[in-house]
Amino acid sequence: QVQLVESGGGLVQAGDSLRLSCAASGLTFTNYAVGWFRQAPGKEREFVVASWTGGRTAFPDSVKGRFTVSRDNAKNTVSLQMNSLKPEDTAVYFCAARYGSWSTNTNDYNHWGQGTQVTVSS
Repeated sequence: QVQLVESGGGLVQAGDSLRLSCAASGLTFTNYAVGWFRQAPGKEREFVVASWTGGRTAFPDSVKGRFTVSRDNAKNTVSLQMNSLKPEDTAVYFCAARYGSWSTNTNDYNHWGQGTQVTVSS
């Protein structure tokens, strides 16, 4: 059974950093793309980045230059480093996995974590 567990969220001030981690189990990790999404209150779930063995997508302009992603296939983890956080980054952050290639579409991912709350105060 595939399981994804996010960790690392919290309440921080604007300008601070957080590192989110997504730990996967029950799958051959190297065969899966892992996406990070976020959902702010009252908004649609938004694509942040997808990572696969050997690559990643570009970040949207809203986080470009502030967020980075890293993947450790030996540990079955994908981490999202978020720097210079802004109040508009406040959201529940989810990781998701899909077999094969990456996608920006939430409907293409069939394994999801429970989410971790990130709150950035001004």
